[in-house]
Amino acid sequence: MAKPGRDNRGGRRGPRRDEGPEYIETTVHINRVAKVVKGGRRFSFNALVTCGDGLGKVGVGLGKANEIAEAIRKASESARRSMVRIPLVGGTIPFAVLGKFGAGKVILKPASPGTGVIAGGPVRAVMESAGIRDILAKSVGSNNPHNLVKATMEGLRQLESARDVARRRGISINTLFGIEGNGKKQDSTDNAGAEPDRDAAEA
Repeated sequence: MAKPGRDNRGGRRGPRRDEGPEYIETTVHINRVAKVVKGGRRFSFNALVTCGDGLGKVGVGLGKANEIAEAIRKASESARRSMVRIPLVGGTIPFAVLGKFGAGKVILKPASPGTGVIAGGPVRAVMESAGIRDILAKSVGSNNPHNLVKATMEGLRQLESARDVARRRGISINTLFGIEGNGKKQDSTDNAGAEPDRDAAEA
């Protein structure tokens, strides 16, 4: 006799509730693949899905199955496992980057507030999942959605925040931006950049 609350296969009854944070999932591309066997053609599907929390975390996953719904589910789980944190500055990226994957290249440039997401379909899906509201993007080369999405992710992985750069160089953020302790910017023309005194050199 099965225990109450469980079915005969040992699984819990009722819908599975995800108590974690809500994610923005977008199906970028679904491809049907045909395999020729003795009895005819056997079809399978692969799905490319982006997943993000809209606050700077985004991932991309690929799922394969004999049914479309199962392929999307597998891709969604893969995307959640591969999520990375992207540093954002006021809804855009800190600096311009170039992402490459295979024959696909994607140029990403920061944009002023109110610009919106200027990007094509696959790149736009990644940006919306990551929560990037203002950006300029241009794809160069292959227009394969798999290459474009992965090139976009490679470009986003190159981004660093000012705190990360300062920590890597072993300096403070004020020193990184050339700000003194009193909040004033340092003079760019210091003694190191000045021309040597001719009289001193002739003496």
